[in-house]
Amino acid sequence: MMIPRVAGLTDVGAVRAANQDAIDWRISDDNRQALLVVADGMGGYQGGEIASRIAVDTIMEALGGHLMPANRCHSDALPDAMQAAITLASERIQTRRDSDAALAKMGTTVVLAWVIDGDAHIAHLGDSRCYLVRNAELQCLTRDDTVVQNMLEDGSIQPDDVPHVPFRNVLTRALGASSPLASFRQVALEPGDGLLLCSDGLTGALPEADWLPLISGQESPEAKVRALVNASLDNKAADNVSVVFLMLN
Repeated sequence: MMIPRVAGLTDVGAVRAANQDAIDWRISDDNRQALLVVADGMGGYQGGEIASRIAVDTIMEALGGHLMPANRCHSDALPDAMQAAITLASERIQTRRDSDAALAKMGTTVVLAWVIDGDAHIAHLGDSRCYLVRNAELQCLTRDDTVVQNMLEDGSIQPDDVPHVPFRNVLTRALGASSPLASFRQVALEPGDGLLLCSDGLTGALPEADWLPLISGQESPEAKVRALVNASLDNKAADNVSVVFLMLN
């Protein structure tokens, strides 16, 4: 049996006054399951903080019970369970938003990975990402829900143009701000694989080409996430930076 090890870290970054990211993770007592979540809030510093925290707490509350062997969710039911948790989180964000005019624009991205016996089930909305780390290669498993990604795919812009697009961070989907239907992906993991979940603060501060050299020399997930966050801060990260890393041994 592959044993999961998980660590996470979130940092305000070098510029922002508040951290609008939220993270959490949990490993089942029998080591057969792990649940990882990253959310990146928006809508003013207070609104963003509230939205991301509601999303993460609701998802962990809704799915955490399935990490107990007696309540284990059948693999066929996983997408429905994940979507139900995401929908509930979106409803709670909308309810909170409706109660306070100052929170009228709040919402959040979310990316979650639910690993069961080596199968990773991934769901996301927005531009927080999940990557597979395998054999010294990095593969992004999610597609950004952004205007820029749409433009890249329809040929309106080239990759080199992205940093110069003024609205490059505008999302096409987010919790609390649109239909909460998530995108799903399933990947069979192998011994030695890693899963990296992150907010766009990491991708914005640190080129992907730098990630593997930083983490390959680190033995523990704690050291890997610390190396990535520290390098982002060295690059004067303009956004909050959040990373959750799972290793399978």
